[in-house]
Amino acid sequence: QVQVVESGGGLVQPGGSLRLSCATSVSIFSINVMGWYRQPPGKEREVVATMTRLIGSSHSTNYADSVQGRFTISRDVAKKTVFLQMNNLRPEDTAAYYCKVISNGMEYWGKGTLVTVSS
Repeated sequence: QVQVVESGGGLVQPGGSLRLSCATSVSIFSINVMGWYRQPPGKEREVVATMTRLIGSSHSTNYADSVQGRFTISRDVAKKTVFLQMNNLRPEDTAAYYCKVISNGMEYWGKGTLVTVSS
């Protein structure tokens, strides 16, 4: 059974930082895209940041306009893990954050981790 497991959420004050982690059991060689999505309270799920082709030098990253310059997605190939470094957090970043893995045409989601930005 494929596993996608997020961690690192929590409560942080505005302007603070958090780092989320997402580990998967999917073979690193078959991962097409791995990324982060979020669902604010009462709103629809939206893309935050994605990374394609985790192995090799040809991987690419994409960010939502709302997080560009504040969030950074990175990877640890050996651990089959992607990270989301979130800096200068704002109250509007409060959401459940989910990791998604796309592999061979299939999508796998984690159960999410909650991020709350509040003073």
